[in-house]
Amino acid sequence: MECLLGVCGRDFVVLAADCNSGRSVLVMKQNEDKLVKLDDRLGMVVCGEAGDTAAFGEYVQKNIQLYKIRHGYSLSPHAAANFIRRQLADNLRRSPYYVNLLVGGYDEHDGASLYFMDYFATMAKVPFGAHGYGSYVSLSIMDKYYREDLSEQQAVDLLGKCIAEVCN
Repeated sequence: MECLLGVCGRDFVVLAADCNSGRSVLVMKQNEDKLVKLDDRLGMVVCGEAGDTAAFGEYVQKNIQLYKIRHGYSLSPHAAANFIRRQLADNLRRSPYYVNLLVGGYDEHDGASLYFMDYFATMAKVPFGAHGYGSYVSLSIMDKYYREDLSEQQAVDLLGKCIAEVCN
């Protein structure tokens, strides 16, 4: 059961993902790394078709690092999310990436932010988010227990509740 989870606090973002890679009802791999570190203060979790998740994750990671080398500074979470969304949108009509993702990070000016994106290149800034089969039960739990003033430990505990419910 593929599942991506994310919670945004005032000055942090917590991202979590399962390690399964599968298709339909079959699990092909149980040690898939869906977390992509884009920068020191920027991360992404990706799920979807196996080849697309690996290719798109590496493509985004390398291009954000290239931007940092060329310009001497890192992209903000908002700018990175818009770059990623643009890449999804540009490829939508040619050879689409079938990936769903959550992008989270921290910026000195805007604070912490979490962005929800799907394979149709839809993007929304959200306080919490989930993708995959686990989202059916996780979103209701996050909706009930999420508060804007969550501490890091409370956010981790909230994701723990979601994970426990998904596993049941």
